[in-house]
Amino acid sequence: MKAHNQFLLSGVAAIAMLANAAPAMAQAAPADAAPVAASEADDSNINEIIVTAQKREQNLQDVPISMEVVSGEKLSDFNATDIKSVMNYTPNVFVQTTAGNDVIYIRGFGSPPSNFAFDQSVSLYVDGVYAGRSRQAQAPFFDLERVEVLRGPQGALFGKNTAAGAVSVVSAGPTSTPEGAFTALYNFDHKGIDMSGYVAGPLSDTLGARFAYKIVKQDGYIYNRATDHDDPETKKQLARLTLRWEPSTSFDYTVKAEYGNTDVVGGITVSSPLTSEQDPQTTRYLERAALGDEGNRNESVMVSGVGNIALGDYTLTSVTGYSWFNSMIVNGFDQTIPNSGGAFTNNSVYNAFPERFEQFSQEVRILSPVGETFEFIAGLYYDHSKYQLEQFQGFNILDLGGSPYFGRIDSVFNQTADSYSVFGQGTLNLTDAFRAIGSLRYTHTEKDGDFAAELVYGPFPIRPISSAEGSISEGNLDPSVTLQYDIAPRIMVYATWGRGSKSGGFVSNTLGTVDSSFTFEPERSENFEAGVKSTLFDGAVIANVSAYHTQFKNLQVSVYRPQTSSYLTGNAASATSKGIEGSLSIFPIPNFDITASGAYQDIAYDDYPGAACLAAQVADGSCVPTDPTSIANNNLAGYRPANTSKFTGSVTAHARFDMSEDLKLDITGVAAGRSKFYNSDDQDPVFGLQKGYVKLDLRIQLADRDENWHLALVGKNLTNELTTGSAFRLPAPITEVSRAILYLEPTRNISVEAGFKF
Repeated sequence: MKAHNQFLLSGVAAIAMLANAAPAMAQAAPADAAPVAASEADDSNINEIIVTAQKREQNLQDVPISMEVVSGEKLSDFNATDIKSVMNYTPNVFVQTTAGNDVIYIRGFGSPPSNFAFDQSVSLYVDGVYAGRSRQAQAPFFDLERVEVLRGPQGALFGKNTAAGAVSVVSAGPTSTPEGAFTALYNFDHKGIDMSGYVAGPLSDTLGARFAYKIVKQDGYIYNRATDHDDPETKKQLARLTLRWEPSTSFDYTVKAEYGNTDVVGGITVSSPLTSEQDPQTTRYLERAALGDEGNRNESVMVSGVGNIALGDYTLTSVTGYSWFNSMIVNGFDQTIPNSGGAFTNNSVYNAFPERFEQFSQEVRILSPVGETFEFIAGLYYDHSKYQLEQFQGFNILDLGGSPYFGRIDSVFNQTADSYSVFGQGTLNLTDAFRAIGSLRYTHTEKDGDFAAELVYGPFPIRPISSAEGSISEGNLDPSVTLQYDIAPRIMVYATWGRGSKSGGFVSNTLGTVDSSFTFEPERSENFEAGVKSTLFDGAVIANVSAYHTQFKNLQVSVYRPQTSSYLTGNAASATSKGIEGSLSIFPIPNFDITASGAYQDIAYDDYPGAACLAAQVADGSCVPTDPTSIANNNLAGYRPANTSKFTGSVTAHARFDMSEDLKLDITGVAAGRSKFYNSDDQDPVFGLQKGYVKLDLRIQLADRDENWHLALVGKNLTNELTTGSAFRLPAPITEVSRAILYLEPTRNISVEAGFKF
């Protein structure tokens, strides 16, 4: 309740402060204002994309950052539901699917999902508000303006923890004239509906509004023989209300409030043998666990308040954020014994993770006018959060030490965190064509945490019972320098050096944690990057390419050890990623375009002492997984981290055909893929290797010329590539036969969609 009051008081104070300031017309457009749509631009800029990656509205081609932008229209065309949908269009971006947290990796770096309390190395921002936990942001992936993906450290202008990159989600806002839309989709394979819509327009001369909603009710893609049902069944209710008040040309204030309610019943894990390559089945056998139905129940609220006011030629911006969620994950693991002729085991392990989170944030920044010799952005940022994670671990084992074992261990983790930062960026326009950009952010973070476990029932604790407490107080300095030169009117080259950081933290859900192993250190990154952005032939060709060299020190890791069925969480010494990223868009003739993007990546640990054994090391005898001394002396220097591919890329082609004076046919195809990668912590070359793949999506849409109505057929993963987001070995004796657990990603699904606008 205190955080609620803080948010309300801060919002009122911000409005009062902004409204009472001297009115004047701002020359620098604020970053949070709605950008001009491409269709409203003049013909010479018809393919221009407006972004706010540097807190100002800029043409994407003028921003010296390796980044991709995915429009809300493109995401909605293929029924995007989460951040994983963006991966198809952004090379060198990977989203790991697990039963816990889905984690974003950029250029091979991210924060593993097994330690729930990790701040993320790739930060997500929703309408300017930091959302560092995956369950903060259910609602944003509908009714979007765009998603901006920034690769590499972005420590200066984003709120916090952007050591590997940042993803900025910008939702659609009110419109100047009344309008609305409704879309309904039926998925034949998931046997369910997905309905969404919005209404927008002015409520008065100074107040505009937009209300958007989404309802999902669908079955899953894995048949559960125990329940005679397709897992996972998904029910969602999402809503967003946006109000924009603009009493004068010098002042505006926008409030966005989102609510999400998600209920997922069933899981995405399937069993597989340890002795054969990944060939995931689309059936499973899992009865209801003692902790309840497997799945995820989550309720979330996110509110942002953004105010802009002109102070002479300057613009003062206030961004106030509040976020809350209450979540419950229940995990079971497919009980089918591989190669057992369809028999089932009664041995099982199951767990649950109730989470509660609340966050308040406030940012104030000032923007100088553009077109001057020196331009700058400066600001202050603060956030406060409280997080509680409980863990229930249940064991039902037929034979442990010669007798059955039935027991449960619970743990609870609490964390409070405060973060303060001051930041600035200055641009020196040395000539009309040459610019030097410098930025700096100092962040001070304070965290307090505690952990405690107890044996709830059972003859003895099958895992260590322990407790821990810790405090963190640290400061991080993140500078960057960029040189940018226009070698021709629409060709720009740039070179960047920058650093990023992510705060230290606590081990939140590993049983046996004590004071000495409870705290891990902050991680730091350093990036060198050079690139060229070009717009050629009056916008008919857009070609961009960049090369980078990124090194992480004290990389935060958490890896699974099957021998103890626990996680090793801490800091790896260092890792380096280097590679090339590029994109090419071609508009050869009217109503036809092709966009291709790709990346090559070379990544390896520079030094990783005390790491858990990899499968290759066990095979050659260089590391013994049951010997603590062997693990202490183990080093993964030279090895490639899991979840990283050498090659990633996608191609999107779109064509429009005029059927008559009133009708048109649009066909859009997407091919997205990646080369092979290990998705098990021990990098097992058999069950832990996901082969390279390409997935094909296709949308065929019939509509009237003004798109007042449309009818579409949408196919996703048309070739039915069976891929897995992650894998691990479930060991005996918690299962009768040691086996692989694979997290199966969605299979082929085909939908029909209809919609209208008014």
